[in-house]
Amino acid sequence: MMTDAELVRRARTGDQEAFGRLVVRYYDACRRFATHMLGERADAEDVVQESLLRAYLALGRYDERDQFRGWLFRILTNQCRNALTSRGRRTRRFVSDEVALDTAPAPAPLATGVEDRLVLRALAQLDPLQREAVLLKYAEGLDYTEMARMTGAGESALKMRVKRGSERLRLLLGPAWQAPGEDGHE
Repeated sequence: MMTDAELVRRARTGDQEAFGRLVVRYYDACRRFATHMLGERADAEDVVQESLLRAYLALGRYDERDQFRGWLFRILTNQCRNALTSRGRRTRRFVSDEVALDTAPAPAPLATGVEDRLVLRALAQLDPLQREAVLLKYAEGLDYTEMARMTGAGESALKMRVKRGSERLRLLLGPAWQAPGEDGHE
């Protein structure tokens, strides 16, 4: 199996199949993240497609010292933010597409002791920046340094977003909710 770096090098030379393999490798994770950020399947699909197109067009500017996944998620995160802003949803937003929420692929377990569907509904009630931070930290398994590079926010701000998002989830889901690896001190 080729590494991301090898596929990117080949894609830069015009090998569209190589970029297609990167798309296959990351499409589900991108769709899952966008669906949970935006709450609507159609919007998520549009944002993922736009992000992948932007990534393809920007391959010449990709810095091989970065991991491709992080670079792609930086583009995706910005596109999700743009979509939220353009729809006037920078304030708290509840998911309106129940079918999308029910059928969205569940991320790696976000919580223990709570049904995934309940966690996803509670996530939809978080402020978008808190939801973004919680998803990047717990669903995508990124560390704060990676998250900071992707979002442009400082590590301390991201820790606070994760902490506040986790506290809000605990209020919504009860004391049984505990994020993976969470020991109560972020």
